[in-house]
Amino acid sequence: MAVQQTTTPQPAAPTAATRQAARRRVGPSTAAWVQSGFLVVIALISLVPLLAIFVGTFQDGNELIRRGMTFDVDPTSLSLDNYVLLFTDSGPYFRWFLNTLLLTVAQVAGTLLVSAFVAYGFAMYEFRTKTLWFIVVLLVMTVPFEMLMLPLYVQVNDMGLADTYAVIVLPFLAAPVTIFFFRQYFLGIPKEILEAGRVDGVSEFGIFFRLVLPIAKPALAAMAILNGMLCWNNFLWPLLVLRSPEKFTLPIGLNTLLTPYGNNYELLIIGAFFSLIPVLILFLAFQRFFIEGITAGAVKG
Repeated sequence: MAVQQTTTPQPAAPTAATRQAARRRVGPSTAAWVQSGFLVVIALISLVPLLAIFVGTFQDGNELIRRGMTFDVDPTSLSLDNYVLLFTDSGPYFRWFLNTLLLTVAQVAGTLLVSAFVAYGFAMYEFRTKTLWFIVVLLVMTVPFEMLMLPLYVQVNDMGLADTYAVIVLPFLAAPVTIFFFRQYFLGIPKEILEAGRVDGVSEFGIFFRLVLPIAKPALAAMAILNGMLCWNNFLWPLLVLRSPEKFTLPIGLNTLLTPYGNNYELLIIGAFFSLIPVLILFLAFQRFFIEGITAGAVKG
């Protein structure tokens, strides 16, 4: 009786495409690791100035003058005296800090509201001079603010607004860059949502506040961070229009610590370090919305 011989089928040899797919399933490619490593290096380099300022907060003024901003410090020379000075004998520092904080909040809130209104009109409504006015907005974006400072100062001085908090906020309420960014974002909102609101009897203001703004949260967060940083670090305009020391903002106040007759380096370095903290907190708190808003606004239109 003949015995029937059976053969076990052999698996087919993997092709190049199969091997490449298997490598992709195993983990990230070499290019991804290189890219991630490069980004980590760039992030660490960007932290060097911040770390140098932090180390400087533990040094006295003479040490800062002698060595400068460096990590090569004598550990025995480090102390907490600057922190004690900040919280016990810092003069008007915290008044400047509060002024800057309140002005930043007011300017950001006003800029977002006014710019969003203007951008909403450009994006969602049709009127005869729409293109002309939008070209004007684009042209204003190309003009440096330094060119407008002198005529703007003459105008606010004639209006009696010089040396007031209002003069810091009012010129920046309608920000061309913010208007342009919001318009690009609003163009990506389906108009069917607006029509549905009108069918349900929602007013135009209700559509804007209850439908459009909630959708535009990423764009609002992105512009809040950018405008907040600009206002917090604004130096030239407040220096031009503010005269009373009790109304100074942080950049101007810290600048007054540098005089021809002596410099308070201890308070200057620790005051500069603490002025960075609110900006870092703002960015870290809204980082996810910031990235989403920037990327979404870049592809709208």
